[in-house]
Amino acid sequence: MPHPRTRGTALRHRLAELRGPDVPAKALDARALAALAANPGCKRRAILDGAGVNKAALASALGAPSAFGQSQFALTRGNAFEAKVKADGGAELLRLVHERLDRAAEPPAQARVPELTATGPEGRTARTALALREATDARGEWTLLDHPMLALDVAGSPAFLEPDAVVVHPDGSWTVVEIKSFPMLDGSADPAKVGAAARQAAVYVLALEQVAARLDPAPRVRHRVLLVCPKDFSNLPTASAVDVRKQRAVTARQLARLTRIEDIADTLPAGTCFSPDLPAADLTAAVESVPAAYAPECLSACELAFHCRARSRASGAVTSLGRSVRAELGGLSTVEDVLSAARGESGDPDDPAVAALRRAARLRAEALGQHSPARGAEAVTVPCH
Repeated sequence: MPHPRTRGTALRHRLAELRGPDVPAKALDARALAALAANPGCKRRAILDGAGVNKAALASALGAPSAFGQSQFALTRGNAFEAKVKADGGAELLRLVHERLDRAAEPPAQARVPELTATGPEGRTARTALALREATDARGEWTLLDHPMLALDVAGSPAFLEPDAVVVHPDGSWTVVEIKSFPMLDGSADPAKVGAAARQAAVYVLALEQVAARLDPAPRVRHRVLLVCPKDFSNLPTASAVDVRKQRAVTARQLARLTRIEDIADTLPAGTCFSPDLPAADLTAAVESVPAAYAPECLSACELAFHCRARSRASGAVTSLGRSVRAELGGLSTVEDVLSAARGESGDPDDPAVAALRRAARLRAEALGQHSPARGAEAVTVPCH
């Protein structure tokens, strides 16, 4: 007699149906999980990532291929910089950790660098967990874990993650290290890139916390991570401590929602499938059956961004103008609603957004020397990204 299907098994079966027959699941990585946290309201990305759909192949099949991703030159430059940071047993990296995060500890004159090779991601994950436990027990020493493997439960399946490094301090606490090739100029870097790195590091912090929770007593996983970048326009490493508590909390909430993606799947029409082999019309209908939350920031974080941008513009959605603009416009959800409210043709005059639009229309008309407010309001334009 067959065993009854558990809820987790049923979900995995449903997600496999959404991917398409014989289509392998694309494993989630830290970048994908961090992007989910950056746009938690997008059900489309949640279901596609949860089902393991290859969004790059999907975007190409939809006729909107994505330019998302790093160039080969950037990857080569990044790998060379990381090798420089970790040279000599990670001496410079540990010096930066000591200087930025743990000045009270003894300077890392010498550190343990355990071997983490093993067969397959499961083997590497187990070997990493063992190395972390041994390093925590060896109080008074610095330990550098180079490219450890961590596992994080996502929608009932493990996502295997590989941070650049994890440092175990002499007091037994753990720190995530992110090494990036973008420059730090005069002690600061591009806020958008730092934010993306912080969200990615927060995913690693969550995974480390799961490892720590299995130890007794559980070691402290530090919420200040070390971001290492080239200094100014040189290839010399410099670093900054980044507090990722906010990003960690947002990511944890989004992952909790992702583990309930069956709620999204249950709303889809029967037979919905996202296989790139489907006819373009059927595939477009399947993708459009899941609500999206497009914003210009998606262009640097999601392979489907060009498709979603085209649909957002075609429908006149104000989300295509950016989240900050969308927040200012309140209940006005389309560009036509905005223009109509500015012209005085619709909208509640007591609504602060409507009042601000009409005031802006009057000011614009006055600035252009147009005596009729209505005539001036007709020329109101909305910036387009």
